Amino acid sequence: MATAKQPAAVPTAISVDEFLAGNPDERRRADAGRLRAIMSELTGEPAVMWGSSIVGFGSYHYTYESGRSGDAPLVGFSPRKQHLVLYLTGGGVEEQYAELLARLGPHRAGNGCLYLKRLDDVDESVLRQLIERTTQVHRGIDRTSRQ
Repeated sequence: MATAKQPAAVPTAISVDEFLAGNPDERRRADAGRLRAIMSELTGEPAVMWGSSIVGFGSYHYTYESGRSGDAPLVGFSPRKQHLVLYLTGGGVEEQYAELLARLGPHRAGNGCLYLKRLDDVDESVLRQLIERTTQVHRGIDRTSRQ
């Protein structure tokens, strides 16, 4: 009997502090700590590990047109080796946030993710707007941007 595919990331009991402290790159650890503070402030939610590598804040329930559904963090990030990966919308970052991304600074975007090399290279006020807007969309406050 076939079973439904389980979500790749669910909240875990893994320590966010230990996960972030385990990053060998000092600059990446500092950026991750700063991003954690920003996301926590803007969402009003504590940091929780989703899976083994995503630091998420809050949660929302989604349902795709296919009927598949699940839960995901309102916003989240992962301090990867090459980039800080921010998890924003469920897709269409470039279309939904084109004006903000044009003012952000150096980045790559795709499939709901935003890739940054360093936080110091981007406009923090624009980054905050992206995080706030995503949080509002996922909470259902801003339905105009929802896909």
